[in-house]
Amino acid sequence: MRIPQLRMEATYAKLAISSERARLDITQPPAEMTIEQPPADMRIAAIPARLTIDQTEAWAAVNNKHVFRLIRDAAADGRQAVLDFIERAAVQGDELMRIEDGGNPLADQAVVNSEDPPLEFNIALVPPPFSVKVDYEPGRLAIDWNTHAPRIDVKAHAPIIRYQQGTVKIALVQRPSLHIDVVI
Repeated sequence: MRIPQLRMEATYAKLAISSERARLDITQPPAEMTIEQPPADMRIAAIPARLTIDQTEAWAAVNNKHVFRLIRDAAADGRQAVLDFIERAAVQGDELMRIEDGGNPLADQAVVNSEDPPLEFNIALVPPPFSVKVDYEPGRLAIDWNTHAPRIDVKAHAPIIRYQQGTVKIALVQRPSLHIDVVI
């Protein structure tokens, strides 16, 4: 006796998958930038130096004087000569007034009045040292700066983004099946 048998044939499903990748393009346009630097302002104030040389005393030492100074010096010398004479006359008058004290004041005064004063000589530097007066006033310089900040203008551009969506396609290439036979 034969026992019936079942024979099964199964076919699995087959899928076909095809995909297209997504695509992303990003482009960044450069920014526009302008920079402007205003020039700095500079102001300079200068006071010049001053040099003063006074040679009046040096010229006076070599008797090269202004006429007014010559007159003033001559007047001072004349006044001093008058005062010296008055002094000598007063002293000699006092000596004559005391003639009773003894001595010979008239002869002594005659000898003194007849003699010239002793000559004086010395080594002198012409012009005398430090007779030229020098005065120096240094100059001054003031510099004033006024700087300006740079003007910067930036215009940014948004990025350009292009996106292409990807696709996935799934197809059933082979359908599943189950086939059962009874074999006796």
